[in-house]
Amino acid sequence: MKRHLLIGDVHGCREELEQLLERLRYDPAGDVLVLLGDLVNRGPDSAGVLRLARRLDAQCVLGNHDVRLLRVAHGRTSPRSYDTTDDVLAAADREELIEWLGAQPFVRELGSLLCVHAGLHPLWEHPEAILSGLNPLEETPELSFAVTVRTCTAQGERPARESGLIEGPYRAWYEFWRERAQETRTVAFGHWAVHGLVWLPRVRGLDTGCAWGGKLSGWIVEEDRLVQVDKR
Repeated sequence: MKRHLLIGDVHGCREELEQLLERLRYDPAGDVLVLLGDLVNRGPDSAGVLRLARRLDAQCVLGNHDVRLLRVAHGRTSPRSYDTTDDVLAAADREELIEWLGAQPFVRELGSLLCVHAGLHPLWEHPEAILSGLNPLEETPELSFAVTVRTCTAQGERPARESGLIEGPYRAWYEFWRERAQETRTVAFGHWAVHGLVWLPRVRGLDTGCAWGGKLSGWIVEEDRLVQVDKR
């Protein structure tokens, strides 16, 4: 039976990703590997993560750190001193890695499952159509929402600055998804390490802060089972 293996924010933690794939008993011949964005930055081996994901033909969605790397690589923005993506920018295979990463979408629809890095706007009736084909080098409100949202109002209004906490009048974006009476699909996302694991009906949040000393989390969809490894 084909399995879908969804993994939260890797953030350059290649060794932990390899360990998690072993623990998941990943079979590239039969399993579908999905990475929920932020493959790079914060951790020590962003280039290694990209090489591994590319070699395994992983199905990814772009996160905010991936978007930033692409914009730096294409000269659209300046690198920051505290980013840890120099290994990608200086790599002999830089062009191949950047091209592969830039071809990844912002949303993936896998049957009854939607994958996005951060979240979906409460007013988007068909988020897969809205996010399809967006250019990661061009900033738009839709792109920004999909890769950075944590909390918002029912109209999609967001706090001026995200603290990572849920503070009124804002609510976790996924609560509005859960209130859609006719929606049967499950949304899987990352991005919210402070919030940690989210395991609710029709919602799976898998960023458990590996790069910050937490865990790297994988969800076996068909078994509805969580598998984790500790940060080394």
